[in-house]
Amino acid sequence: MDQLWANRAASAEAAIAARHYRKLWRLPGTQLGVCAWPPTKRDLAFGSWNYWWQAHLLDCLVDAQLRDPQPERKATIEHQIRGHHWRNTLRWTNDYYDDMAWLALALERAGRLAGVEHPKALDTLAQQFLNAWVPEDGGGIPWRKQDQFFNAPANGPAGIFLARHDRLRRAQQMADWIDGTLIDPETGLVFDGIKGGSLVRAQYTYCQGVVLGLEVELAARTQDDRHAARVHRLVKAVHDHMAPGGVIAGAGGGDGGLFAGILARYLALVATTLLGSTPDDVETRATARTLVLTSAESAWDDRQTVDGLPLFAAFWDRAAEIPRAGGQDAQFVEGAVNASETPERDLSVQLSGWMLMEAAHTLAESEGEDAQ
Repeated sequence: MDQLWANRAASAEAAIAARHYRKLWRLPGTQLGVCAWPPTKRDLAFGSWNYWWQAHLLDCLVDAQLRDPQPERKATIEHQIRGHHWRNTLRWTNDYYDDMAWLALALERAGRLAGVEHPKALDTLAQQFLNAWVPEDGGGIPWRKQDQFFNAPANGPAGIFLARHDRLRRAQQMADWIDGTLIDPETGLVFDGIKGGSLVRAQYTYCQGVVLGLEVELAARTQDDRHAARVHRLVKAVHDHMAPGGVIAGAGGGDGGLFAGILARYLALVATTLLGSTPDDVETRATARTLVLTSAESAWDDRQTVDGLPLFAAFWDRAAEIPRAGGQDAQFVEGAVNASETPERDLSVQLSGWMLMEAAHTLAESEGEDAQ
């Protein structure tokens, strides 16, 4: 089973490489992911800048390096980081705290797990999150600079990063803020955020994922039982409300293309990292594991194959549609990227599929280790 998922993850990686990898403006030693396939000329020139999509591409490359360490991939990781830095006008930061949190997570993992270290970048990003903490304004940290929208997609990944960056106290404060402010008392799911004192009641899969990641990190790093209890509650809520038929719900293309993959990543972290041997601990790990593997089987079964490589659907419980050149492509509107006319065209959707395959491989590998 481990080799099966390793092969599927490798195929997903190869598909992204074949369709999306490109040097930034033909500069040597750089790489980014073209945001659509088939691409427009604007896509090929990186005329639009999908900062957080590129951060997830880097994160997937780290996953792949863990699965199958290769000197060539380490070079690809270095090129991806350089391409990101250069396309972002030689800065690590931007105006969106959620964007910066995703890059911080990917850079931290690249250093710790793949040996590609950028400590100054991590310190720069950490200061952004630490300085943005404004409980007096109702937060949390805001979604973006000069904004009063405090949401899970910023606080969750920033909290995970700060927990891993030895800022446990602030990470705990962020987790406590989310738990005290954004949890739906009826379902146990995480609301999107709070703006002007009013809840933004949308519930997205990736919000659940980042809160799971934050609480698991804190459960593993502290002796405080409240974090494991929150993981138990949230995994059950995801199972009951966000995985019809056992398959994680999709959210279309554009930015939404990444949502399900992010939840799968952190469900896999629950399954491998949540400690404890209570019945709740055991059940939670098993539920998280089953959600990932059931979703991965469905996504693989519903893929299309183009030139021998997989193309994943935006919704993992239905057949993928092969995108064609032309039609409406993804558009940046009010701080977010809307879907292409055929969502499978978007890099975000294909990254989610790759992320899911790597998550399934991680779980299959850990099962093999447990059996030894």
